[in-house]
Amino acid sequence: MAKEKPIINVVFVGHVDAGKSTTVGRLMYDTGKVGEQELKKLREEAVKHGKAGFEFAYVMDKIKEERERGVTIDLAYQKIITNKYEVTIIDAPGHKDFVKNMITGTSQADAGFLVVAAKSGVQPQTKEHLWLLKTMGVNSLAIIINKMDEVEYKEEAFNKVKEDVARELKSVGYKTEDIPFLAISGLKGDNVAKKSPNMPWYKGPTVLEQFDNFKQPEKPTNLPLRMPIQDVYEITGIGTVPVGKIETGIMKPGQKVLILPGRSGKGVPGEIRTIEAHHEQLPQGEAGDNVGVNIRGVGKKDVTRGDVICDAEKPATIAAEFTAKIAVINHPTVIAKGYTPVFHVHTAQVPCQFIEIIEKYDPKTGQVAQKNPDFIKNGDVALIRVKPMGNLVLEKQADNPHMARFAIRDAGQTVAAGVCISLIPKQL
Repeated sequence: MAKEKPIINVVFVGHVDAGKSTTVGRLMYDTGKVGEQELKKLREEAVKHGKAGFEFAYVMDKIKEERERGVTIDLAYQKIITNKYEVTIIDAPGHKDFVKNMITGTSQADAGFLVVAAKSGVQPQTKEHLWLLKTMGVNSLAIIINKMDEVEYKEEAFNKVKEDVARELKSVGYKTEDIPFLAISGLKGDNVAKKSPNMPWYKGPTVLEQFDNFKQPEKPTNLPLRMPIQDVYEITGIGTVPVGKIETGIMKPGQKVLILPGRSGKGVPGEIRTIEAHHEQLPQGEAGDNVGVNIRGVGKKDVTRGDVICDAEKPATIAAEFTAKIAVINHPTVIAKGYTPVFHVHTAQVPCQFIEIIEKYDPKTGQVAQKNPDFIKNGDVALIRVKPMGNLVLEKQADNPHMARFAIRDAGQTVAAGVCISLIPKQL
């Protein structure tokens, strides 16, 4: 059996019309993942819905409702094998309503492509997506300047957008010299899987080549087992199967686990019976693997999305309260003590109340600008004290960064993103 290639999870993010799904669909087609027949069918369907030219996007948008609305709702996962990696592509929605899905998507990504259209350039959402990528710890980043066909493949058009994006990258703390900019057309296939003859001035990689340029993610297998549950299925002949991505550690059949918080809020003990991925049983699962598990002693009523499967010897904590560093991205007014938005942590969504704003930092220098400010607003970075209004599994950044990141949502948008610095565990 050939040695398995390392897995890398790559998220595609960008404004709603930047052409993410089309780029990913084109990649699938050009690498032979989608056949001529299937594309022909999708093309006919696109025309039928009055969406000619959307056939590549349809490759990713499997859900009927999405096809009719022409937007990506849930996260679509696709696999692609490159020379170096087995790539899981996460096509994250760019549409405002669906940012919360994007957050769960981004928190699972090892690397990311930010897609910007050559003609429309930087959009208000572009900055929000960059803040999220940065806060969620996606440090390997590449920028795709798409739809180069709409600007006649001109180098000046590419350079102008590149400068604008570089400014935004700097403002959220990325080093621009480390970040490649790709000039492509997803629709026409320029520089997606094949080099384009239309841009002789472009010397950079294709999208396909860029996957292999991302550095190999370090697997946090040395940390204790943590697997946030994405969904729970009932499978005939097997029973209850929670699925999700193992964030840290190693999972083995026979291993004793504690699922936190569980329906009871006190944790549900169990023992791993089987682990499977892509309909094959695995001898073990490790950090980075998307798996389904059957656990002895655990039924469908016991666990739900947002629970975390932990090593019973070293379980995670449920936070009674915690302090966190947050960046306010997009709040209509100001945030003061008493504010109670929904915190999205790994796969959980729990309302949490701001009980204290400890200090505010100067975003340019990172130095404390003000102690105990009355409020914080867009662009501010602050240290806050928070009380969850429900059971929230969370860990400190120093203990497990993968379980410490979160986004804050309110009234249908991402208002802030942050990371847990310290916490007081709830007594079970």
